[in-house]
Amino acid sequence: MIKRACAALVAATCLLFASAGFADQPAPWQIDLQPAATPIMEQIRWFEHYTLWFIVPITLLVLFLLIAVVLRFRSGANPVPSKTSHNTMIEIIWTLGPVLVLLFFAIPSFNLLSAQLVQPENPDVTIKATATQWQWNYEYQGEKQVAFDSYLLKTDEERATAGKDDKALYPRLLAVDNEMVVPVGKTVRLLVTAAPSDVIHAFAMPSFGLKIDAVPGRLNETWFKADREGLFYGQCSELCGKDHAFMPIAIRVVAEDKYAAWLDAATTSVEDANKALMAAVDGADKSVQLADNVSK
Repeated sequence: MIKRACAALVAATCLLFASAGFADQPAPWQIDLQPAATPIMEQIRWFEHYTLWFIVPITLLVLFLLIAVVLRFRSGANPVPSKTSHNTMIEIIWTLGPVLVLLFFAIPSFNLLSAQLVQPENPDVTIKATATQWQWNYEYQGEKQVAFDSYLLKTDEERATAGKDDKALYPRLLAVDNEMVVPVGKTVRLLVTAAPSDVIHAFAMPSFGLKIDAVPGRLNETWFKADREGLFYGQCSELCGKDHAFMPIAIRVVAEDKYAAWLDAATTSVEDANKALMAAVDGADKSVQLADNVSK
């Protein structure tokens, strides 16, 4: 009986993590950054953890100093206040200390900024993302040109029509009818703008370490290189109007052969290409998860 109970508990745990593992998305009570899906995001996560080694001791030091001041220099313990106005050593310490801390921050942060802002030569895929209240339009540049809109799936009827009823894989307020599709391990050049008569939006994908403004009449440029397959979610992160919260971004990263097949089919019909890709990718993912659960 105990073995059966343990097996059931393990199976339930596996199913819980399996359902969440289909896609990278915000999690309830999440306090850390999302898992990295690009080398840039790996650096961002490292830098965030690196800065904590400075932030935590500094916070504790300031707390200790505040407590010391309250206890040692209150009127009861120190009725005759000191009239000392200068202390050379203290002034040297509180000047050089922050300078050294900022220096330790500056070197890795400048390296990270350079990696983000320097565009790789000869990208494998170029996509233009145009923001409009309240949807995204994607245009694939190159020999095979594909363009489509990406809207939020608001109702259960829209989900059913799109074949996206699974809310673990296609979460509420994040699932869209047409995801941006890119190949894994390839450099993607992303051109971001907003419609000329629109407002400022922002293209943000946490797992990729991406956040860039979409400004009307201006073309901003960034890049990413996803190193694992999956379905990744982000949102417009600029206050753009009443439906700002209903303007999600979804990127599906697939194997190169699946991407090539999708691109060929999308030149004729994006809807049919997406259905074929979903059947190939979602079916394979669920089969793998089921096999893992059975083996465990």
